[in-house]
Amino acid sequence: MATIKDVARVAGITVTTVSRVLNNRGYISDITRKKVNDAIEELNYKPNEIARALFRKKSNIIGLIIPNVANPFFAELTNYIEYYAHKEGYKILLCNSYQDSAKEKDYIEMLRRHQVDGIIMGSHTLETAEYMNTDLPIVAIDRNISENIPFITSDNYHGGVLATKLLIDKGCRKLAHISGPLEINTPANKRYQAFVDVTNEKNIDNVIIQGKLDTFEGYKKLVYKLFKEHPNIDGVFASSDIIAASIINIADNLGKKITKDLKIVGYDDISIASLIVPSLTTIRQPIDAMAKLTIEVLLNQMEKKPINIENVLPITLIERNTT
Repeated sequence: MATIKDVARVAGITVTTVSRVLNNRGYISDITRKKVNDAIEELNYKPNEIARALFRKKSNIIGLIIPNVANPFFAELTNYIEYYAHKEGYKILLCNSYQDSAKEKDYIEMLRRHQVDGIIMGSHTLETAEYMNTDLPIVAIDRNISENIPFITSDNYHGGVLATKLLIDKGCRKLAHISGPLEINTPANKRYQAFVDVTNEKNIDNVIIQGKLDTFEGYKKLVYKLFKEHPNIDGVFASSDIIAASIINIADNLGKKITKDLKIVGYDDISIASLIVPSLTTIRQPIDAMAKLTIEVLLNQMEKKPINIENVLPITLIERNTT
């Protein structure tokens, strides 16, 4: 395998000059740059990116830690984050944590070793202290990590209010809300709080079902549990579109008619929401805008520019055929 010394020898210049060309540092004449590029092509030389990152103190790589890229919400979010990162000259190093705190910690250490320029945290497992041990720029998605780490979220409380009021306005009188664990302090918990506030205000019976939502089977178990214990539920606000899709599937298996027997509102408006049958009424998170803002805030941190810690984007109620 060719080395930088081989490139210098073939080009007839010093290793220092080759390094300056590779790292685009200082004045380099067109003739010298061509000699280096010709030598690189002749030798099929591949620069050591980690060594270059150490030299430049910049890798142009961003670490992204999410629970599971198979989850459609995180798949769409990852797609947009990669798009906007690439527009700014950055590559994404993707890590699936599967909500495993030990794995998440290993990934953070790995990202440090690879000299990433910043970390986007979309996973929700570790204690704040684990994040505060790194001096890397960090942006969290739907997670309050600390008062010093910026986070990107949507207006979860307003979304919860819109979803719950819609079900009530459509005539539902016993409502359920299905969500992940509420122990971790996340902005998404405000969907639950809005549901509780609105149903209490309107004197509507409510049921809360929560659990670890890391597999599709997990979603189904929660939904079956809901209908077994509360067969007269006539409206459900699901904290994600994937949960809502599971409800549609299971309701059909149980002989419940949408919207005659059961009305459903999801959250996110991922691409499948409009494709499933019946098409899903949901609260649209601006996933594209969230990804774009995530990259903007992270780059502003890197450049020591002013940032807002709390970044809340508006949501939209999208009414389709499940209400």
